[in-house]
Amino acid sequence: MPPHLPIASAAPAADIPPGLIAPFALLLLLIAVMPLAPARLKHLWERFYPAVALGLGAAVALYYLARVPGGVGLLGHTATEYASFIILIGSLFTVAGGIHIRVRGEATPAVNVAFLAVGAVAANFIGTTGASMVLIRPWIRMNKVRVSGFHVVFFVFIVSNLGGALTPIGDPPLFLGYLRGVPFFWLIERVIGPWLVALGLTLAAFYLLDLRSFRRMPRRLQAEAAQEAETWRVDGAGNVLLLGVIIGAVFLPDRYFLREAVMLAAAVASHRLTPRAVHEANAFSFGPVREVAFLFAGIFATMMPALGYLELHGREFGFTAPLQYYLASGALSSVLDNAPTYVNFLQLAQSTAAAAQPAAFAGLAGPEAVRALLQVNPLYVVAVSLGSVFFGAMTYIGNGPNFMVKSIAHDAGVHCPTF
Repeated sequence: MPPHLPIASAAPAADIPPGLIAPFALLLLLIAVMPLAPARLKHLWERFYPAVALGLGAAVALYYLARVPGGVGLLGHTATEYASFIILIGSLFTVAGGIHIRVRGEATPAVNVAFLAVGAVAANFIGTTGASMVLIRPWIRMNKVRVSGFHVVFFVFIVSNLGGALTPIGDPPLFLGYLRGVPFFWLIERVIGPWLVALGLTLAAFYLLDLRSFRRMPRRLQAEAAQEAETWRVDGAGNVLLLGVIIGAVFLPDRYFLREAVMLAAAVASHRLTPRAVHEANAFSFGPVREVAFLFAGIFATMMPALGYLELHGREFGFTAPLQYYLASGALSSVLDNAPTYVNFLQLAQSTAAAAQPAAFAGLAGPEAVRALLQVNPLYVVAVSLGSVFFGAMTYIGNGPNFMVKSIAHDAGVHCPTF
């Protein structure tokens, strides 16, 4: 973190009333339930969710300022972490929104598998949010004759979630881990095998379903799809260079917000230089980023008491096996957003490891404690990372891009499965 902000660990749970965790639980419950509520309640939520998220966050922040020793430092650290997180997400979203891929031709099952595989790799370089926004529209167009719900679902599975499991840029939970001390290339060295297995099995399942769909097409359309030449055209290609700037910025020295300033500059340049026709073709707006910004401001603030509780009482949960961390973090990521789930289970793993080997964590806090965890129990971090990313694909609220993809597909007239 920038040197002018001290690294502060969560305040001891004994100093915080257990009821202060309620705003965090309430906000996550509202995020999960309100998009599925009846129309009137859903409309109220869409209108007032910024006030709800900021209000709950402010209540926790005020308590920390007034009653918790070191609360000012902890709030500063949390605000800095939030700024880094939202600037990366927003910059990738803005620059990706300036890239429009035009495609003609009807895809065969083999072409579809190749497209999803490329999307999975791309997600690790431009994020699941960026890859989803760039690729969902051409995905729908290239399958326009027979596109259906399972096409949307497998796009969410592969491009919007499990594809981005290799790098901190790939998925929001992993970037939070990077901010908390997990080295950039640490994860890819340990999960490339499981990632290939999960990706291969998911692509194989999709191929079988898509092959059945293709064979059910009238023979005339099958012949046309096999013979029609595919044409691809990329508008706004200059934004690819700006994506490279954002990726490079991740490796800049973490001082005085230099990294975030470069990302913001790339996003501003993209928005100003991208032709209006490209944004219109992508139906680009800042609505999704605005929603993420408000909700995660509340999540980051209300999450502090939960992290403090896990720091002091995490060992009482009795989690000692990586499989427990994988399934537990995955189960919650499937019904809650996977980013806060990841942070809480990373803290739980750190608390458990510190209880088992206190000498390895003596006097350590913040990134130093996380790096100690990587040495003592690396499989805990692998399990939490894969559980959070993979299981985030199970519902539309598991990961940020899921709802964006559903909204775009719905607007294009494609049937989308339910929650």
